[in-house]
Amino acid sequence: MLKKSLGVDSWFCDPYHSWEKGLVENTNGLIRRFIPKRTRIDDLTDQQIQNIENWLNNRPRKVLNFKTSSEAFKTLGVALTS
Repeated sequence: MLKKSLGVDSWFCDPYHSWEKGLVENTNGLIRRFIPKRTRIDDLTDQQIQNIENWLNNRPRKVLNFKTSSEAFKTLGVALTS
C-alpha cells in the first residue's frame, strides 16, 4: 500500500545485518535516550510513549533539508494522523 500511495520501494534487511538498516539502528539509539535497555515497555504509560513518539517525529532531519517529518509530508500533500 505504501509503495502504491507514495510511489516508493520497500525491502527487508537480513537478520543480524545492522549495516543494512542504518535508520533503524539510529532511531533505536535515539529511543534509548528515554528508554534504557532491559526496561519493560509495559511499565511505560501511554503518555510517555506518546511523548517519545512526538519528539522523534518533530525533530528536524538533515535528509529532509532540516524539515520535520510532518513538514515534509505536508509538502507532499499527505496528512499525518496521530
